Amino acid sequence: MRTLAAIMTAAGLFSTAAATHAQAQLPPYPTKPIRVIVAYAAGQGTDVATRLLGEQLSRELGQPFVVENKAGAGGILGTELAAQAAGDGYTLTMGTNATHVLNQYLYAKMPFDPEKDFEPIAMVGTFPMVLAAGSATPYRAVGDVLDAVKRTPGSSDIAMPSTSARLVLEFLKERSGAPLFGIPYKGSGSAMTDVLGGQLAVTIDTPLALRPHLAAGKLRAIGVTSATPSSLVPGVKPVAEQGYPGFEFVAWNALYAPKGTPAEITRVLNAAVNKVLAKPEVRQRLLDLGFEPAGGSSAYLGVFAKKERQRWAPIIKAAGIRAD
Repeated sequence: MRTLAAIMTAAGLFSTAAATHAQAQLPPYPTKPIRVIVAYAAGQGTDVATRLLGEQLSRELGQPFVVENKAGAGGILGTELAAQAAGDGYTLTMGTNATHVLNQYLYAKMPFDPEKDFEPIAMVGTFPMVLAAGSATPYRAVGDVLDAVKRTPGSSDIAMPSTSARLVLEFLKERSGAPLFGIPYKGSGSAMTDVLGGQLAVTIDTPLALRPHLAAGKLRAIGVTSATPSSLVPGVKPVAEQGYPGFEFVAWNALYAPKGTPAEITRVLNAAVNKVLAKPEVRQRLLDLGFEPAGGSSAYLGVFAKKERQRWAPIIKAAGIRAD
């Protein structure tokens, strides 16, 4: 009679052999161009970073990475297209904290599930939001603004050129109890015009959007939303270090594949992304574009995104934030 250990050993050997055989049946990858869907317009930060990554991955894997812009509905249109694509490794998407976390709580209806309909590949880059005050204001720190609105509500309205900016504002209201009031804008350009013109005292925006105005001395950075100081805005204290420990909001970009993409293919892509992101010239270029280079395993990205959903869902619901 065969012992249980012998049976289990045989089963293990069979399982390993079967897995090896299954992997062996996969065709070489990649053997043709790979489409990368960007759910935003050409020229925006996510698009530019994707094109940089695509150029490098093309060199690494020997096939073109063709960026396809499908903007609309806050990133939903293009991401839905990616979710419906075949899971064969030849359609990918550059996801963001909006497409793969926030939108499902901001929109009443979603045509895809950002967790169930995608395979995580790798985190590409992150960036904090920055609170910046007009140079003519007396504000040198986040506390200055909070004290001002507590003394005189409505005295220092804040420009909100994005959903991310609104979330930062709501999070700050929740943590500080200050009666902050945000003015929504369709984009950075119009918001910046009003802050530079003195109509509003403060804005919340990306390092890239603020950089030229900070360099020219027209705006003053008073806080950054990452948990620790960011090299994207040197010398600026995190909000977390200004009396609000645990305060953190970081936007991000990450590469995803449609559900069902074989694990062997996601491993190939993950290894290639991490190799590219380790290159000093690529890291510097991403920093120039306003991104902190990231990387890491596919499992890390999956866990990270899940924690982001758990964190932001209650804040969005409590604030009643809607995008439609």
